Amino acid sequence: MLPEPYRLHHRADFSRTVRRGQRIGRRDLVVHALRHEYDGASDPVRAAAMIRVGGPRFGLIVSKAVGPAVTRHRVARRLRHMCAQIVADLPAETDVVIRALPGAAAADSAELLRQLRAALRKLDLMRVPSDTAPRGVTGPGGRR
Repeated sequence: MLPEPYRLHHRADFSRTVRRGQRIGRRDLVVHALRHEYDGASDPVRAAAMIRVGGPRFGLIVSKAVGPAVTRHRVARRLRHMCAQIVADLPAETDVVIRALPGAAAADSAELLRQLRAALRKLDLMRVPSDTAPRGVTGPGGRR
């Protein structure tokens, strides 16, 4: 389950993320991400709001094209669970909206998680886990 502070609720937040953020499509998902970079001097109200949130926020869009209500809710639950798994790997000032495409209903959870992580890495929002780093590389371009 995704805790309350990590959810997007307002239509304005969804719209802002989809319209102003970066977008990347995968086979079963489209990921929209907007990274807020506020300094307290220029807009103290927004800076305080970001501090209050405490972490990245996620929103889901699962339309009727995905399937009937039971299927849509199952896809949404799976996506919320995946968001809870990656919340620690994203910058705190990030809003992410995930749009499920019709293929998400048939895809397994591991494949959806792989697509989500790949999309966020491509947008330079997610750190590459150290266990997937190539072995033998000592630095940028250097080899043992």
